[in-house]
Amino acid sequence: MAALVDTNVLVYRFDRRFPEKQKIATQILRRGIFEDSVRLPHQAIIEFVAAVTRPIRGYIILQQADALREAEEFLKQFTVLYPNEALLRDAMRGCAAYQLNWFDAHLWSYAEHYGLSEILTEDLQHDRLYGTVRVVNPFAGLH
Repeated sequence: MAALVDTNVLVYRFDRRFPEKQKIATQILRRGIFEDSVRLPHQAIIEFVAAVTRPIRGYIILQQADALREAEEFLKQFTVLYPNEALLRDAMRGCAAYQLNWFDAHLWSYAEHYGLSEILTEDLQHDRLYGTVRVVNPFAGLH
């Protein structure tokens, strides 16, 4: 069964400031390519480009040209999921039912809508079930 990957996994793949998380993110994505076990919401690609090109205390993870090239690679390497009206309505229900912020509810709605059993993210409560979708924090064991 495929898992939905959140933006933070994509970002950590390139963020040298967190070598342990970078290693885990790289393993997840490589395995996802090999096993076809990863799905990306289009939202994560948009957020990825914004996150890796935004200066954080003077540090930029990727220059814009590199970020856009990597976004192109994601489009080639992974199945990318796109929203529709039903997905957006699910996201609104997720905000209300689970008290999620809009972006997290939107992420959850991708998984729920497309029948994915897991979301890989560090942004939601690890091992929590939202509807039929379980959250897995792949970085949970790190300090």
